[in-house]
Amino acid sequence: MTLPVCHKIEHSHRADDRVTLDYEDRFLRRKVLTTDSGVRFLVDLDQTTSVNQNDAFVLQDGRLIQVVPATENLLEIKGDLTRLAWHIGNRHMPCQIETDRLLIQRDHVIRDMLGKLGADVKEVREPFTPEGGAYGHGRTHAHAH
Repeated sequence: MTLPVCHKIEHSHRADDRVTLDYEDRFLRRKVLTTDSGVRFLVDLDQTTSVNQNDAFVLQDGRLIQVVPATENLLEIKGDLTRLAWHIGNRHMPCQIETDRLLIQRDHVIRDMLGKLGADVKEVREPFTPEGGAYGHGRTHAHAH
């Protein structure tokens, strides 16, 4: 049996099905995915792409598979957000910026650093939708890229 194939992504609030992916899994070029209802399909894009909430994989037959961010283990950061965001950004860490808090992926080294800077840090489990990279690119990368 051949899998339905996706060659493109579009922004859509309408969907025939959905696929729940964590932050790392939302960065892909060619991969077999399974929707929340159990339908397997092949993503085969021209280039590696970062997909986010309200993006949809367009299958060959026209079905739309909506991307839903998965619940992940994160650190919630409160305090002097401008200063703390600068330190997080200086380390090229993906960061979800909100009015009263920052969210980052769990990292014990960064947690210790933020604590020494006076941050209030606690572990949470939530969907993670960090800011995109500079110049319109969808991702930031650590120095090890």
